[in-house]
Amino acid sequence: PHQANTSGIKTQKITRMMLSVLSRPAPVAVGPRPQQRRTTRVHAAQSERTLWLPGAGSPPHLDGSLPGDFGFDPLNLGNSPDRLKWFAEGERINGRWAMAAVAGILGVDLLGRPAWFEAGALDYWMPAKPLLAIEFLTLGFLELKRYQGWKETGSSGFLNSFPFDPAGLDSPSMRLKEIKNGRLAMIAFIGFVAQATVTRQTPLQNLTAHLSSPFDNNILTSVANLPSTLPGA
Repeated sequence: PHQANTSGIKTQKITRMMLSVLSRPAPVAVGPRPQQRRTTRVHAAQSERTLWLPGAGSPPHLDGSLPGDFGFDPLNLGNSPDRLKWFAEGERINGRWAMAAVAGILGVDLLGRPAWFEAGALDYWMPAKPLLAIEFLTLGFLELKRYQGWKETGSSGFLNSFPFDPAGLDSPSMRLKEIKNGRLAMIAFIGFVAQATVTRQTPLQNLTAHLSSPFDNNILTSVANLPSTLPGA
């Protein structure tokens, strides 16, 4: 009887231990906190970014959130958030002007019209001085309204007030394309100005001359002939 009683006590202890183990809540996997996950994603995105100089670091204020951000700010000019936003808007506006200018220069060149750098010497539907005054007043008024809209809403342009965008032109991908094409257009415009100064020819004329004789018409020969093309030479 004593052995049977002892065996029963052991069985009860084992049963209670098994019930205690089964009644415990299952361990829950605890992941990183939301802030930690966001920080991890930011660091991962920064490590995968294409920078303007391989191996170069990116300033803290250029975290990749702006379209076309390649971490280029060697003088640390955009360390202020307000100033960085203004610089980004200025780049976008100047890029748009450059795209319009490059398209106009190539357009008149393709149509066989007079060279773009001779536009001021042509005769128009009204004298040059009144026409210039009208342009100054019109563009000055539009630029003033653009600046006022920027100060009030942080976004320039009256079209931004209308949420109609069926073509998705305000998407992140289109913003990136706009910045990239604007930068290319600004570089192209500088090239057009340099060509006109050195060769006194249009872009298509320079391209045709280079393709016909690459060794005689290139940047090196153009620089060598620069003194003879300057005004008064």
